[in-house]
Amino acid sequence: MIAHRLIEINPKIMMGKPIIKGTRITVEQILESLSESNSIDEVLQAHPHLTKDQVHAALSFAAQSIRGDEICALSI
Repeated sequence: MIAHRLIEINPKIMMGKPIIKGTRITVEQILESLSESNSIDEVLQAHPHLTKDQVHAALSFAAQSIRGDEICALSI
């Protein structure tokens, strides 16, 4: 999966937030920018060293993070 190749979590970088590998740009920053109605092209203009694949990886990572596929047993 592309997100796994392009996203890194390292406690020594940006307090362990998920980042685009080789940068200090967090997945959170990308999502916030997109949520403010900025287009992917505008994100890329603001961060010219990013690629479209990296932005898509951030979106994919975020989607996987909230997917909720884990099943937890509850005692009733």
